[in-house]
Amino acid sequence: MPVPFLFVTTRREKVEEARRLGFLVEQRALELPEPQSLDPAEIAREKAAAAWERLRGPVLVEDSGLSVTAWGGFPGALVKWLERSAGLAAFARMLDGFPDRSAVARCALCYFDGRDAMAAVGEARGSLAEAPRGSAGFGWDALFVPEGSAMTFAEMRPEEKDAVSHRGRAWRAFSEKLAAKGLL
Repeated sequence: MPVPFLFVTTRREKVEEARRLGFLVEQRALELPEPQSLDPAEIAREKAAAAWERLRGPVLVEDSGLSVTAWGGFPGALVKWLERSAGLAAFARMLDGFPDRSAVARCALCYFDGRDAMAAVGEARGSLAEAPRGSAGFGWDALFVPEGSAMTFAEMRPEEKDAVSHRGRAWRAFSEKLAAKGLL
């Protein structure tokens, strides 16, 4: 019987997405230091090391970000702070003066066993809606409209979102790395 990954996150929604995608994960809700960087992969590596230090066992962490083209990639992995401080409606309005509402959603996973790290990244290109739409999902899902869709992530059914999301792509890339190492 496969052993579950110890997925260190305070977001139950991230755990639900991982399970929907077929991963056996056990959540450990720990607050970890949030390194300041626009790059989710850099943050995921640092958070994995911090989680390992606290738990002294193999861990899996995830970090995501939203890079707005008109803002030169900001807020990137700092999007959580923008969302919390300004709110989604204000976030959307901040782009009203810009003709380009395009953005790239990124997700980075990092597994660390105390010696070796294995990382995977997924991206989804799209744009930001003029106002939040939809009630599914979490975080900034109500703003992000992936390329090829008229719906935000928050307007999609879970399986629709999983097929095109940055997080779904990161988990599939992680699965490929596990398979290549003979771990699946």
